[in-house]
Amino acid sequence: MKLLPSRVKFRKQQRGKMKGNATRGNYVAFGEFGLQSLETVWLSGRQIDAGRIAAQHFLRRQGKLYIRVFPEKPISKKPLETRMGTGKADVDYWAARVKPGTILFEVEGVSEDLAKQALARVAHKMPIRCRMVGRRLAV
Repeated sequence: MKLLPSRVKFRKQQRGKMKGNATRGNYVAFGEFGLQSLETVWLSGRQIDAGRIAAQHFLRRQGKLYIRVFPEKPISKKPLETRMGTGKADVDYWAARVKPGTILFEVEGVSEDLAKQALARVAHKMPIRCRMVGRRLAV
């Protein structure tokens, strides 16, 4: 399953800066347990899909898996041994902007032990350090 937007207004973007911690998407909203990032990274669509496959294969259709990040940023890359100039390169892949504190995946409908094992398998597929968090009680 290739993760990329169906349509975009502009085909190419500048790189930009990713400073600070996540202010949105930083709590467990849909499931009971979540996988939270501890570093800043561009997460490619392939990496997100690898995590999804690892979790679904381990859970064997028990519970429900939520993916909280979507690759909406186009990352362009010039081919090897290409001279400088000739404009901006074509889009190589799509990435999700992930800041520290962003919830990447959520799981519900399974025990805490099973969720911990499934999210540990997802964390192995991610290029950053992650931790498992639970749902906070509403005050």
